[in-house]
Amino acid sequence: MSHWLCVLVQTPAHAALGSVLSYRSESALPPGTLVRVPLGQRETLGVVWDGNTAQATGEVDPGKVRAVAGVLEGIAPLNTAWQQLVTFAAHYYQRSLGEVALAALPPQLRDLTPAQVQRRLQRGKSAKASKTLAAGVTQAPETAPHTLTQALPLSTEQQAALAQIDTQPGPFLLFGATGSGKTEVYLQAVQALLERDPKAQALIMVPEINLTPQLEARFKARFAPLYGEDAVVSLHSGMSNPQRLKSWLAAHAGQARMVLGTRMAVFAALPRLRLIVVDEEHDPSYKSGEGARYSARDLAVYRGRLESAKVVLGSATPSLESWHHSRPAAEGGRYQRLLMPSRIGAPTAANAADGLPLVRRVDMNHQPRRAVFSIPLLEAIRERVARGEQCMVFLNRRGYAPVLACGECGWKSQCPHCSAFRVFHKIDRTLRCHHCGFTERVPRACPDCGNIDIDTIGRGTERLEEHLAELLSDVRRPGTQSAEHPEGLPVRVARIDADTTRLAGELQNQLAAVHAGEVDVLVGTQMIAKGHDFRRISLVAAVNPDGALFSSDFRAPERLFALLMQAAGRAGRDAALGARSEVWIQTFQPAHPLYAALKRYDYPAFAQAQLAERAQAGLPPFTAQALVRADARTQEAAQAFLNTASATAQNEMAQWEGWGAVLAQITLYPAVPMAVQRVANVERAQMLVESPSRTALQQFLGAWQSVLHATRQIPEAKGLIRWAIDVDPLAI
Repeated sequence: MSHWLCVLVQTPAHAALGSVLSYRSESALPPGTLVRVPLGQRETLGVVWDGNTAQATGEVDPGKVRAVAGVLEGIAPLNTAWQQLVTFAAHYYQRSLGEVALAALPPQLRDLTPAQVQRRLQRGKSAKASKTLAAGVTQAPETAPHTLTQALPLSTEQQAALAQIDTQPGPFLLFGATGSGKTEVYLQAVQALLERDPKAQALIMVPEINLTPQLEARFKARFAPLYGEDAVVSLHSGMSNPQRLKSWLAAHAGQARMVLGTRMAVFAALPRLRLIVVDEEHDPSYKSGEGARYSARDLAVYRGRLESAKVVLGSATPSLESWHHSRPAAEGGRYQRLLMPSRIGAPTAANAADGLPLVRRVDMNHQPRRAVFSIPLLEAIRERVARGEQCMVFLNRRGYAPVLACGECGWKSQCPHCSAFRVFHKIDRTLRCHHCGFTERVPRACPDCGNIDIDTIGRGTERLEEHLAELLSDVRRPGTQSAEHPEGLPVRVARIDADTTRLAGELQNQLAAVHAGEVDVLVGTQMIAKGHDFRRISLVAAVNPDGALFSSDFRAPERLFALLMQAAGRAGRDAALGARSEVWIQTFQPAHPLYAALKRYDYPAFAQAQLAERAQAGLPPFTAQALVRADARTQEAAQAFLNTASATAQNEMAQWEGWGAVLAQITLYPAVPMAVQRVANVERAQMLVESPSRTALQQFLGAWQSVLHATRQIPEAKGLIRWAIDVDPLAI
């Protein structure tokens, strides 16, 4: 007997194939089963989905429906909750079901035949059996009852937070100062969960790949002796495809109790998920920038509700959306706010600034013109190094200098493929575009006029590292005197940014050098300001943070405050250094309210002021937004596509029955070029769609898809390459 199945395959949202395709199968397969199916001239991975044949194919010739090529036996069907999560994400973020579902599965799974999958699963079982025999045990370690003995003593604030997590439904916003012990709360929340249910699973997410090794080390040190090495796995794009598949299979089979990962881990198959932690929940990295532009933080909250799992969002500087949602329930709040304002080892804080590094604002208007480092800051760095302490200086601009320019004719190092400048990298004498990657050797003379005296404009981290090494050249590291170096060794200045960490393992090596005390002054971008537990750093300096104060992006102040607070959190993490640790802000706007709030570590006051401004201006979280982006060969084609689709919505859709009320709640702004309007010879434009009602916005976007598809065919849009809808955009 032949059965017809609905199967999801990986097709983009604007493909003509549709969301699900129909296939024949000799046996009935439950939804969530992984299969291999023919698609055109190739064979691809598919997921059996719930639905009837008419929804999948409409009127088709039964003789043309192809048969399923194979079933990935040994892998249990993906459960109903996972299917519901994918369905919600696809609908909310305006993508196809197949695109979201297949992108959520390990890449290697798409390339393996059923026979290859069976061999891989068999190898995994054999390896596990060998470990069990070698250990001389007859019972799997994950089922044996244990009492954890390595947990650290908790502060009063940590105990109160854990008690709330244990007894209340959540979701929770854990608002804790940097160094207040949020990670220990996560560890003990997982501990309590496993003591109640040894087979339960927890998902712990971090915003960036480079934060997973230290987190994995802490979780394995705590839980691997009790539940086995396989109980803790990581899941992120920095892993090789075989590693990702192994971790995914362990999670899907229930062997992995804890999955640590970046935003992609929100789609991990976890059949017994009971706890979700989103650390540094404010971080923009949780929002995907391509494909289905989903927010992993928001999906984590939805998944928690779907699977009755508790959700903990943690941050010292929560996103304004989460802060708004955690207001009192009587005012409409949906999250429960947990407070941990004190650093571990410090006395209980009477106010937010107690026990945290002292914030010093340096008015650069009173410093020598064009000075990169103020005299007081330089002296403070010298004093710290002389005492054997470490300093951290960060600047959000990598490379040696942003622009190479000619003073004679005005030539600048413009990228020929992008509407942006190429950055000068001195270490390899190249001009490199950070948008398309186009790289050339630095010219010996100006390409336009032949002037050999071309120079740099601005500074990047590479130049900052060089300049700081020159300024500290007369300082010697304490305790390094020897017969060969009677005065001691010179200060070691090191740089960590995207350029110095390209090779695999390089970031871990550099961080290890900092932890070992081999670096005196660490220079870098925001990469070094997030989440790292540097024990010997007692001074942090932000060199040039003012740009965000005057950005056209309404989220820029929020990001700057979060970044500076995160950077401040790297100082004084060792209790012995905490009392004398400092944060230096070099600014031309020392009286700005943002810096005043930062000095007091008063995030609530900063958030209240920002939310008041946004409410007055009708900005998120008080309104819902979507951004439609179009890429084309010409800027005219990109904007014509967007403006025509907008006009059709306002004129033709308004005539649809019952749509007048919906469109009355929708604002369509004119199409404009993106900030960097050309990348890799592709012109980019965008259009903002806004509504005070999230429901109305979703209803409009779903119906507008057909208009966008039709608009692609107009002559004015010839040259259009692609378009995409970004719901709840973080950058406009």
